[in-house]
Amino acid sequence: MDEAVPANLQSGLRHDAGAPAAAARPAEGYAGDVSPQLACQWWQAGEAVLVDVRTDAEREWVGFVPGAVPLAWKQWPGMALNPGFDAGLQAALAGGKKAVLLCRSGVRSVAAAKRATELGLQAYNILEGFEGDPDGDAHRGRQGGWRFHGLPWRQG
Repeated sequence: MDEAVPANLQSGLRHDAGAPAAAARPAEGYAGDVSPQLACQWWQAGEAVLVDVRTDAEREWVGFVPGAVPLAWKQWPGMALNPGFDAGLQAALAGGKKAVLLCRSGVRSVAAAKRATELGLQAYNILEGFEGDPDGDAHRGRQGGWRFHGLPWRQG
């Protein structure tokens, strides 16, 4: 009981999920790069809209963030640019909030942030993405990313 009760009070969050978030880092072509923790903080405070730019298949297979706007940057077949991306992003940010963009590893979200900036929107890339960088064995999710830091997500 001495171990179970305190563990249950954590509601399934990792001990480092509430770790202090560093400030945004400036980036060329968009507002900046943010840690998963800072992105989550802004999103939960209502300061930003969390936009998941991964494919529908990735969200289905790997997991998703409840409450995030699902808006693929590229989509199958062939990983072609999503023709509805611009309109979908503009609709999601109609309230004038900034966007925090989440992809698998923090690469596609850079391209999406640059496009958002071209559309006149304030957009940030979430470093490490949902799964983080691959480790020495090419496995993701073990050294960074939204899931690794214990931030909210669910399996489809």
